[in-house]
Amino acid sequence: MKKGLAIFVPLALVFLFCAPAFSQQNEKSIEVVLIDSFDTPDQNEWTWQIQASRFIADGNEGGAKYPLIGYFKGISDSLRAFVKESDPEPQVLGGKVKYKRKGDNWFEIYPAKDGKPYEIPFRGNVKTLDFWVWGSNYLYSMDVLVRDAEGCVHIIPAGNLKFYGWRNVILTVPTSLRQRSSYHSIGNKALSLVGFRFRADANEHADDFTVFLDKLQYTAAGITHVYDGYDLNKADFGDTGEGK
Repeated sequence: MKKGLAIFVPLALVFLFCAPAFSQQNEKSIEVVLIDSFDTPDQNEWTWQIQASRFIADGNEGGAKYPLIGYFKGISDSLRAFVKESDPEPQVLGGKVKYKRKGDNWFEIYPAKDGKPYEIPFRGNVKTLDFWVWGSNYLYSMDVLVRDAEGCVHIIPAGNLKFYGWRNVILTVPTSLRQRSSYHSIGNKALSLVGFRFRADANEHADDFTVFLDKLQYTAAGITHVYDGYDLNKADFGDTGEGK
């Protein structure tokens, strides 16, 4: 009786510890993906554009037309220590607006490609969004706009910009967002970045507002959606028009 028990227990333990290995997915493979450092804009496949609400001010004396967007030399002191001599000169992306009156004023900074809005696709199961933003102590709220795998746009609040200088913002992506679609015929293949929205408080001054962005990146579980036979998901049956 004792011998039988001695043999049975180790076999049960072997089954207990080995069986889950066939079904578990690795959620611990986290990687950091840089979307844009803004240091080498000519190397991106997209450009950054800006649009604003209807009461945007007319152009200034120099002929510039609001809203304005451009690249500027600069970097947060917290990031300066990580810059190597071989790296390109640090730059940041800046936007500037002026409005004709106070009220529900807003503007958006978004990626574009071939003259049209372009949504930057994320890779893997996105956990956090990470970027640096420069505030000029105006009461503006900031949101990150993303589109889920079913085609719906979601707003992820990033707080307000009532502060001076640089601040690192790290946002947790809600687990309720669908990052992969179960259907082939609808939605996106993955979560994508639509852009950034900035909205002024109704009582905030409307004459001048400037914001800068730097080091836009995210963290993701890189292999969460890779499974045995994943490549067959893109099998061409000759009905897509893309060829074999």
